[in-house]
Amino acid sequence: MSHAHVPDKIAVKFLAESTKRRAAIISLIAVGALGSAWSWVMDVDRFWQSYVSNWMFFTNMAVGAVLFAVVTWITKAQWNWSVRRVSLSFVAFLPFSFLLFLPLLTLGEAYFPWILEMSHDPILQKKAAYLNMPFLVVRNVIGLLVLFGTAMYFAYLSLRPDMGLCEVEMNQGKRKTWRNRLVAGWNGQQEEETKSYQSMLKLGPAFVMIYFVMMSVISYDWVMSLEPHWFSTMMGPWFFMGAFWSGIAATAVAVVFLKKQEDYFDEAMGVQQLHDIGKLTFGFAVFWTYLVFAQYVVIWYGKLPWEQSWIIHRSEEPWGKLSAIVILMCFVVPFAGLIGRKAKMTPWFLRLIALIALGGLWLEKHLMVAPSIRDHETGILGLTEFSLFVLFLGIFLLSVQGFFRSFPVIQLWQPKADPEALEMESLTPERERVY
Repeated sequence: MSHAHVPDKIAVKFLAESTKRRAAIISLIAVGALGSAWSWVMDVDRFWQSYVSNWMFFTNMAVGAVLFAVVTWITKAQWNWSVRRVSLSFVAFLPFSFLLFLPLLTLGEAYFPWILEMSHDPILQKKAAYLNMPFLVVRNVIGLLVLFGTAMYFAYLSLRPDMGLCEVEMNQGKRKTWRNRLVAGWNGQQEEETKSYQSMLKLGPAFVMIYFVMMSVISYDWVMSLEPHWFSTMMGPWFFMGAFWSGIAATAVAVVFLKKQEDYFDEAMGVQQLHDIGKLTFGFAVFWTYLVFAQYVVIWYGKLPWEQSWIIHRSEEPWGKLSAIVILMCFVVPFAGLIGRKAKMTPWFLRLIALIALGGLWLEKHLMVAPSIRDHETGILGLTEFSLFVLFLGIFLLSVQGFFRSFPVIQLWQPKADPEALEMESLTPERERVY
């Protein structure tokens, strides 16, 4: 990865307008909205359960992709010079995610069983300092604003230096509006690049910490609290690392899509980029399985009834088969499919495996919510779940497409890699070295 070739000059390329693609996305939103409206009328509880699981999946994918861009920036990776902006593009969904989250704050006892149980359950009463709606609303709203705001500011720092390198291309239509917003107080190309580089190195670790904390809070509030007597210290890591993995897999899908749109993208996002994204997709499939097993084995070893309930609800009928499918899609298929070198560098195959993994993670979010609170007479998977998936998918694709249409797909300014400690020592004259 240290020998990645970064060209001195990068062409300014946007995602080309496509009437068919735009019509397809709008059709997804329309069909999803109609199906979701029908589902809300037929069974409002099932609607909100599916709404929460779909919101978590798409939000996890967007924030996880931003984390992927941040982490590779912190580690000063060069191999992803051409796909760094692809991961960052998912930030465009976050404002929509926040707006889609607000209705969830009105659910109350319709979603959280502990609200009604608090008055007569002595165990829950000891958790009342955390399990109460005012505090839940405050921590979720403020936490998401900080998380999303930090992600968007990181994207701003990444985009701002590009504005000086594509002035002509950005002075057209809506792009001109974006450029005027991003170049306010411009101080010159070199100074802007230096300032953004240093600010991103400082902001990156802060975003990582905020991400870990806030994603854990989401898992506690919207997943673990649905069975308030049950708890697991592995829930947070399982949740936020799964989100990170979904961001990596979604980046792989987006890269393969872009390679087909433009010859320049196909060349820039080459074999090395595919291979490295494929290795990460493979590696995190193994890590996801490790986290799942680490949670399961402690519960199995302890044999305590209050620790087993959550696993039992997802192992018995009618949910047991879906749990097995999740293991198949999230571990068996990615592990077997991407274990070879050639598979990681074959675009269509990498996209297929990544989509299967994403499908497994979507089903996982459904299993995190529904078995805890769904009526036994209600179906486990049907039109409600898929209608909301289509609606969220349409909104997600519309936001990401808008980003690619507004900003260069490949980051134009590429900071020079800092020399590693050993390289710096070799460059230092013998008499100036300090031992």
